[in-house]
Amino acid sequence: MSKPKVICICGSTRFADLHAIKRWEFEKTAENICLMINYLPEWYAKQEFGDGKNDHFGEACGLEASLDKLHFAKIDLCDEVYVINYEGYIGESTRNEINYAKGKGIPIIYMEETLNE
Repeated sequence: MSKPKVICICGSTRFADLHAIKRWEFEKTAENICLMINYLPEWYAKQEFGDGKNDHFGEACGLEASLDKLHFAKIDLCDEVYVINYEGYIGESTRNEINYAKGKGIPIIYMEETLNE
């Protein structure tokens, strides 16, 4: 087997379920390794933060800046970035990650076709 391609999945944490599905689709062939957000199940988020903060765990914990920095390091390690842009949504953090990857010359693939990229 040849060396697996490393893919960094980027996108809003509100689509964490799509991140997990895409990771499965990429890795089930054993031809890819995926780096992505830390997916926490909804029951854990409710246990830790109550209702209303379930899609921004890092912010709720005061870890947004350090987790953003960690995600940039994941991009540094990857061969390709895959963007979860469900229904065209790209938030500020994801936009920063896209710009970072572009600056590094890393190829970017979008889940949905974009008109302005």
